[in-house]
Amino acid sequence: MARSVKKGPYVDPHLVKKVQEQVKTKGKKVIKTWSRRSTILPEMVGLTFAVHNGKKFLPVFVTENMVGHKLGEFAPTRTFHGHSGDRKAAAGGTPTAAPAAPKPATPAPAAPPAK
Repeated sequence: MARSVKKGPYVDPHLVKKVQEQVKTKGKKVIKTWSRRSTILPEMVGLTFAVHNGKKFLPVFVTENMVGHKLGEFAPTRTFHGHSGDRKAAAGGTPTAAPAAPKPATPAPAAPPAK
């Protein structure tokens, strides 16, 4: 469920302080954070955050389309390795049907006579 509109978006206070410092100094330093729950504000556009995914920090460059979303949405916590059935099919398992017999070759149509 979404946060109440009257409460406003939630951003960790320590993160707001770091963002204001970067904006004031116009720095391009990466802001390291564990705060995946913080909402992206318009002031954060153009900054790069290193968001922790539980194992390592993933760089997230904030664009205008990300405003209103959470930082954690852009740092996935799980690695998808594919479905096991896809690997078996790609490895050339047992064929499901016998190969069809080749069709006999048909002669090419004759070209019209040249004038």
